[in-house]
Amino acid sequence: MIDYISPKTQQPLSANGKALTTTNGETFPVVNNIPRFVDSDNYAQAFGYQWNIHVNTQLDSYTGHPISKDRLERCLGYNVEQLKGKNVLEAGSGAGRFTEHLVKSGALVHSFDLSNAVEANAKNIGDAANYRIAQASIYDIPYPDEQFDVVICLGVLQHTPDPDKSIECLYRKVKPGGQLVIDHYSYSLARFTKASTLIRYILKEMPKEKSKKITNNLVNFFFPLHWTCRKFYPAQAVLSRISPCLFYYKDFPFLTKEQHFDLTQLDTYDHLTDYYKHLRTQGQLRSLLEKLGAVSIETFRGGIGVEARCLKPTKTN
Repeated sequence: MIDYISPKTQQPLSANGKALTTTNGETFPVVNNIPRFVDSDNYAQAFGYQWNIHVNTQLDSYTGHPISKDRLERCLGYNVEQLKGKNVLEAGSGAGRFTEHLVKSGALVHSFDLSNAVEANAKNIGDAANYRIAQASIYDIPYPDEQFDVVICLGVLQHTPDPDKSIECLYRKVKPGGQLVIDHYSYSLARFTKASTLIRYILKEMPKEKSKKITNNLVNFFFPLHWTCRKFYPAQAVLSRISPCLFYYKDFPFLTKEQHFDLTQLDTYDHLTDYYKHLRTQGQLRSLLEKLGAVSIETFRGGIGVEARCLKPTKTN
């Protein structure tokens, strides 16, 4: 496993009681066995709140279906088992929907999240020898540059203040010959024809407990309507323009009603309270990766919008 460093000074860290410290006096607390390089009071606190409520909702081990594993392997371009023994950096790990597959693969998994979702992640993954979790910023990653065989960031970049800068920070951690795997929200007609935009601008400024109560009430009202017309697509299409709730029966018809309700509660809150919601095209992502010097760049429409992967060139003398 790769050792932590100070994200500001790049100095090595050593354990000192319930903290990690540098020789020049920097101190980072370790709370519940998780190193904390940032405060929990930040723009991602709503995410942390939701993941500690919906701890298991997106885990394949909970749903009994490989939804997250399929997405992970599609973005990687190969079976996750091929990561065995490789150093993997997972940025924005949430409650662990992808983490559990990375750890199970035998990869050396270094996960972090800006929010206190790290609590849910640690609870779900447990004390695996090939896993560590930290609370940290994507702009100040507590690991040395060019150390990771694979850097993965799924479902995160659109929610950061500056996605382009976020990608640059991730790319710096990829070792020569290593792979960067990302995805991003993109433009679509549906994003501009839903009634939820105004609601989001109101809810994202509210205290997280109050906004969660409101989104739960919205789901309680609209979910029965979605479920009733779940097999009639024209009605579902019309309802989706009126309802602020996210409903995935078309994508996951095999989930139970209870699982769909839980997922709708989670994603509706996520959709209506994220502080940042940036959009990028395939061309924009490709252009940025080319500017960074990446090779073997592949971009695809799919998933949450655009998926992309690339390699960092090996160094030559």
